[in-house]
Amino acid sequence: MSSSTIIARTAAPLRQQVVRLIREDILNGALVPGQRLVENGLCEAYGVSRTVIREALRQLESERLITVMPNLGPIVTILTESEIRALYIVRGTLEGLAGKLFALNASAQDCEALLDLRSRLDKEYRKGDVDSREAIKAEFYLLLLKGTGNQVLLEQLRAIHARIAIFRRFAFVNEDRIEPSITELETIIDAAARTRNPEAAWAACEHHILLAGELAILEYAKLEKDVVAAE
Repeated sequence: MSSSTIIARTAAPLRQQVVRLIREDILNGALVPGQRLVENGLCEAYGVSRTVIREALRQLESERLITVMPNLGPIVTILTESEIRALYIVRGTLEGLAGKLFALNASAQDCEALLDLRSRLDKEYRKGDVDSREAIKAEFYLLLLKGTGNQVLLEQLRAIHARIAIFRRFAFVNEDRIEPSITELETIIDAAARTRNPEAAWAACEHHILLAGELAILEYAKLEKDVVAAE
């Protein structure tokens, strides 16, 4: 779990603070796939009541980061290779549509913002760290989805992104994926915001996600092996 897990009382509801900390522990591997989440242990770790823990676990279950198993209780979700592939196929199609709609609908200001982000990729992605890569990639998606002008698509992709959050982090820590990721992002931005080519933007977005899906499968398999070896 996080090195400092006892919740400090702030203006944010306790449930939100606990959700954030448990989510982070899942994404950074402190809580691993299949690990049981025992209420008493979580109460002690985070210094909150069982009611708060239960509310937090329900939220994380809705994000599919946690699965409640009969006669076992909540565990960190385990995914199969076929489930990962299915998620990335859907994600690739949705993000391809996002690229196309951006090229068709984005304002001049939307395009300028995405092109400005392109100019920062060297400093914040190539020469950055895990946090800066994650931040600029999140900003990329905010700008891309805003430019589509389609709220339904935005909501659907947010739900998908929540389900595959653990995999998105693999790209930020895998040094071999940094240069390909930058090239792929530059291709997407050029097609969507510079040349405004809907078909090219769709193809570039889908290509980027399908490659990310292959990385997710490889890295998740490694994670599962590490978990088995430690048992």
